[in-house]
Amino acid sequence: MFAQPVSAWLQRRGLHFSWVIVGIVFLTMLTSSAALGLPGAFLQPLSREFGWNTEQISSALAVRFALFGLMGPFAAILMERYGLRRVVCTALVLIATGLVLATRMTALWQLVALWGLVLGMGSGMTALVLGAVVANRWFESRRGLVLGLLTASSATGQLVFLPLAAWLIERYGWRMAIAPVFTSCLVVAGLAFCLLRNRPQELGLAAYGGDPSTAHAPAPARMLGFMEPLRVLGSVSKSPTFWILFGTFFVCGLSTNGLIQTHFISLCGDYGLAAVPAASVLAMIGAFDFIGTIGSGWLSDRYDNRKLLFWYYGLRGLSLLWLPHSDFTLYGLSLFAMFYGLDWVATVPPTVKLVSSTFDPARAGMIFGWVFAGHQLGGAVAAYGAGLARTVLLSYSPALYAAGAACIVAALLVFGIQRPAGSQAASAARRTTAQPR
Repeated sequence: MFAQPVSAWLQRRGLHFSWVIVGIVFLTMLTSSAALGLPGAFLQPLSREFGWNTEQISSALAVRFALFGLMGPFAAILMERYGLRRVVCTALVLIATGLVLATRMTALWQLVALWGLVLGMGSGMTALVLGAVVANRWFESRRGLVLGLLTASSATGQLVFLPLAAWLIERYGWRMAIAPVFTSCLVVAGLAFCLLRNRPQELGLAAYGGDPSTAHAPAPARMLGFMEPLRVLGSVSKSPTFWILFGTFFVCGLSTNGLIQTHFISLCGDYGLAAVPAASVLAMIGAFDFIGTIGSGWLSDRYDNRKLLFWYYGLRGLSLLWLPHSDFTLYGLSLFAMFYGLDWVATVPPTVKLVSSTFDPARAGMIFGWVFAGHQLGGAVAAYGAGLARTVLLSYSPALYAAGAACIVAALLVFGIQRPAGSQAASAARRTTAQPR
């Protein structure tokens, strides 16, 4: 609707419309991930009002995480068939509907349906696969930076709305806490409808940093069936690299959004810390994550991604093993937020780069969709498992120790990935350039 005149206006000023696309997708992923993270602030209010225990509520949240991940490979097909604008607008309206209808729920099955199925499907359509698709279509250069930026928006969005939600819950009840994210969904859907486009060629542009001769090239004609993700999964299922990436990303989800995002406020409540300051610590994690993930995108363009993953998983594991011993003081939690936040999803850019450099580029987005499914399945296991530990053992500590140990194992597993040939050539070129003449 307004994309063509805006693109022309920007071109006259030497700016590329791809950055507008990045801005809209940034807001889309920020908002949809905020809806995904919001229920973490509602564990205690829902338990008080309806009498549901932590395990029961966590079961609905586990369904949400699982669907969020499993939608990824199929979301790529939806984007190819129906376009980015339709998929993004539909997803945001779905999320807004699931949020607002939940204010009228009275039974546990309604929580599972609305915050498990509806939120899981809606957020899954705008998950990290959306960022990967946009980075590949709209950028030839700066892909690592763009992917880091979009990944940061997804991870940070899950946390930054929580202090406001906790404040609204304390003063007006949990139903009012839904309003900011609900409103954001509708506003961003309007922006996406007006400005979002599938490819730069639709506006007579080449991808950012790409060959100008491709500006008017026809869009690739690919009408993939909905069985294609399953065929792709079958084709890579014999690759050890795929399963290492899947397994380590499973641990990533297990140790981040499934555990800390979902249960941190409840965990702090066990140590006498109120919801608002606990949510503020999560927001601090989100702020440091924004810096860490963008930095990780920059590093992933320059260094061995396996070594980056080793440090990310190893340091995250140590921070989780230390958390139960922090005494949950302001100093201890601030230190944890800084250390853990820089590492929250810094694993994503190196993982995407390893997928892209190891497998067929034409299928890399769909393969990453399956790797991302592992991430969210890990999140689902942690969301339910930590809730079960809290209900049965009256403590989250076993879940924290298990997640920390899993991160240490993941740090060691990444060296089972064979270094991509392109990385070896680039390293050799750097060494040759560095030699004195």
